[in-house]
Amino acid sequence: MKIVRTVDEMKRTVAVYRDQKKQIGFVPTMGFLHEGHLSLMKEANKENDIVAASIFINPLQFGPNEDYERYPRDETADARAAENAGVDVLFIPDPTEIYPAPMQIQLGIKGRADVLCGRSRPGHFEGVLTVLTKLFHITSPDKVYFGLKDAQQVAVVDALINDLNFPIELVGLPTVRESDGLAKSSRNVNLSEHERHEAIWLYKGLAFGQKLIHDGEQTPNEIVQNVTELLNQNLSAGKIDYIELLSYPSLEPVSSVNQRVILAGAVYFAKARLIDNLIFDQDGEVINRVN
Repeated sequence: MKIVRTVDEMKRTVAVYRDQKKQIGFVPTMGFLHEGHLSLMKEANKENDIVAASIFINPLQFGPNEDYERYPRDETADARAAENAGVDVLFIPDPTEIYPAPMQIQLGIKGRADVLCGRSRPGHFEGVLTVLTKLFHITSPDKVYFGLKDAQQVAVVDALINDLNFPIELVGLPTVRESDGLAKSSRNVNLSEHERHEAIWLYKGLAFGQKLIHDGEQTPNEIVQNVTELLNQNLSAGKIDYIELLSYPSLEPVSSVNQRVILAGAVYFAKARLIDNLIFDQDGEVINRVN
């Protein structure tokens, strides 16, 4: 596996692959890799000639009171894990390499960003759009891979690719979970033992909402209310940020579950904010891959 640290070198590396008519799959990450990231890399390895991945903790997507400095980092372990997962080239730029000067162009988004996590994180998705636009131009991938744990991000990337005509296929892959159902996350290390025990209720609540739909409940407010009550009954250390049911990927309110929807939630703990979701059709059947 080749490790690249500059934009110019990454562009030269990609140009060689392009000259060889190689298909490139790209997995952008912020590092501290876990099984969720590695599952994306392994799937990209199956579907492409070359797998490129990036490790870049993007300062633009962190708010003033968020955890940029505390975000976990372990480059040595990440490089070893990425290589074992089949990555051919790992792009690890310094922030000054990606942002050598203050950005003069500001990317914005009208829809899909003012709900779910975006409501309480103003500017977050603008930062995501900015860094992904740069990374897409630098790596020139044929396919790009994201985990559906952050399904709102996948929906935003879908809009970015379609609206700006990027010649890239977006692949959203299933959330990787612990044995008890908790979604794998780099932030799970910040949970106390008691919080870790409670954290599973976020997934249990969403699964309960899915069951309601599967059993015939079609009213979004009723589903959200029942999930919220279940979580409130079982959370003492955690506090609900939101529970929402929306269309997917447009992320708009629905009056009835008669289309593809997402049931998503976020819970605050002392040193971590956990998110999770389930995407399913109108019959409550879970959708695990989005193309």
